[in-house]
Amino acid sequence: MNGTFLPLSADEARERGWDAVDFVYVSGDAYVDHPSFGMAIITRVLEAAGYRVGVIAQPDWRDPASVCVFGEPRLGFLVSAGNMDSMVNHYTVNKLPRSTDAYSPGGRAGARPNHAAAVYGNLIRRTYKHTPIILGGIEASLRRLAHYDYWSDKLKRSILMDSGADIVSYGMGERSIVQIADALAAGIAVSDITYVEGTVYRTRSLEGVEDAVILPPFEELQADKLAYARSFNVQYENSDPFTGKRLVEEYPHGVFVVQNPPAKPLSREELDAVYRLPYARTYHPVYEKDGGVPAIKEVKFSLSSNRGCFGECSFCALTFHQGRIVTSRSKESLVEEAREMCAQPDFKGYINDVGGPTANFRAPACAKQLKHGACKHKSCLFPQPCRQLEADHSDYLDVLRSLRTLPGVKKVFVRSGIRFDYVLADCEHGEEFVRELAEHHVSGQLRVAPEHVSDAVLRVMGKPENAVYERFCTMFERATKAAGKKQYVVPYLMSSHPGSTLKEAVALAEFCRDLGYMPEQVQDFYPTPSTMSTAMYYTGVDPRTMKPVYTPKSSHEKAMQRALIQYRNPKNYDLVLEALRRAGRMDLVGFGPECLIRPRKGKGSSASSGRGTSKGKGPKASQNTVRGDAISRKGRSGGKGKAASHKGPQRQGRRKQR
Repeated sequence: MNGTFLPLSADEARERGWDAVDFVYVSGDAYVDHPSFGMAIITRVLEAAGYRVGVIAQPDWRDPASVCVFGEPRLGFLVSAGNMDSMVNHYTVNKLPRSTDAYSPGGRAGARPNHAAAVYGNLIRRTYKHTPIILGGIEASLRRLAHYDYWSDKLKRSILMDSGADIVSYGMGERSIVQIADALAAGIAVSDITYVEGTVYRTRSLEGVEDAVILPPFEELQADKLAYARSFNVQYENSDPFTGKRLVEEYPHGVFVVQNPPAKPLSREELDAVYRLPYARTYHPVYEKDGGVPAIKEVKFSLSSNRGCFGECSFCALTFHQGRIVTSRSKESLVEEAREMCAQPDFKGYINDVGGPTANFRAPACAKQLKHGACKHKSCLFPQPCRQLEADHSDYLDVLRSLRTLPGVKKVFVRSGIRFDYVLADCEHGEEFVRELAEHHVSGQLRVAPEHVSDAVLRVMGKPENAVYERFCTMFERATKAAGKKQYVVPYLMSSHPGSTLKEAVALAEFCRDLGYMPEQVQDFYPTPSTMSTAMYYTGVDPRTMKPVYTPKSSHEKAMQRALIQYRNPKNYDLVLEALRRAGRMDLVGFGPECLIRPRKGKGSSASSGRGTSKGKGPKASQNTVRGDAISRKGRSGGKGKAASHKGPQRQGRRKQR
């Protein structure tokens, strides 16, 4: 059943019979009461625990009165920058301002400040000197200790030092927020709430802080990038809720920031209960006049199946935020939500996604994780699947089969990323999953994320070898042919990741050439806080090994690497030519079928950047499709050996952030 919205004003609170609120939730997003939004989950969890919560969405950070809508809350302020990091929300990887914001009314940009969580915290503290302030959400979670800030190109302090806040609730905060609320309601001073898992707090004394690992002090981290690399690796190794130790980071003037171990993941029953709460499942009607909130379109008819990820891609923050232990909802919970979708008047019969961080993860990697935690020095899938890995798609298949047979459902899509190495590791149900995926859950294109074709870069990324991707493509090709369909695997590719020189970038361009594919958009590596790849970008070493890692940093080199993937675009001709010259690959400039671009016809003229012979023969493709016929698997990678290619094409990842 859809619920009523929580109050946005004191008048709405009084209509509920409230003379005050217990908590005020301040968010950088517009108010969308849907479980894909962290704000909705936390406020509904608190409501279910008996607390009265008011919402202030996108306050004017230049006006202190904008956070005084409800007056002083009885227990405290909860502050989040929103579903996305505010800096990623505002700027492209080239640090150019974005023109839209999907989490704001009408998609307009500029409704929140840079570093929104810290700005809101300080705004509140100017008026309410002693009221507890608890930070949460992706922005605060990934800035809970010292972190590299790409936009200022500096190492920044813990967000607790810059925000005026008392506590950070990091990760998926359902457990910690209720414990904090109960402590405050019991009269415990916020300065004494130092025991809650999944939180970070400040203190001037380490008395009573037991079982702690002392990290290098902030001043040492500022002075020595290698010290930061070592410190970051310690943080990474202590991100497990069962084995993680307390971490202590010292700041000048006798201040310590203490990170408690992560909160334990929710059980399946607890996760089901979270999704059973009475969400309104849409944006607040106050935004109708602006055309609504665009972000709801992607999630309104999608199902969140799981959380957590044991994939451990180096460029992803999920290990630090949701953790490596996967929790999933029951089939009954998902079917119940799907039935509610079917009853909505604007439902057209299509469930847009059934997934999460990784769609085909439905359980912990092995039974050991729920007793002893994830292995500290060993990955579940990299460089090869662990022998203890329990790869099994039977539960996910059961869910998908139940959903697609519901009355009113025409099609159930799987649009979240799938781990193809996990599919191949499932000897019993892997091929069966791919067959049903091809027959029922894909429409034309299956998007997966090999990210690169160079094994050297893939090792730095923590991704499987390119040969694994090739085997999956062959499996899907076989399945889609058996289904009597023309469907293709479309690869997500990333340029300029640590480890990628121009040599590896050229190999990626050759892969696109052999595929007959030029992506309209290319994901340039974006150094966001608290990822292993960002630590590499800043320090120049891999924190896990302390070995040097080449990292493209100049905007010009990054532009060349990106242009190589889109070598067919005439606007990229000069960049591609320069990149090939620098890489010593002028053999790829010519008229042969293996050439990326043609020589200039004359001084000052531009040549076609398309592949082909002097007579214009050879494979051609549109910018957003890939040929599914007779695309050669031959070619070259870096000038030698067999290229990575396959028949057919392949957020945020969005990768998505909560």
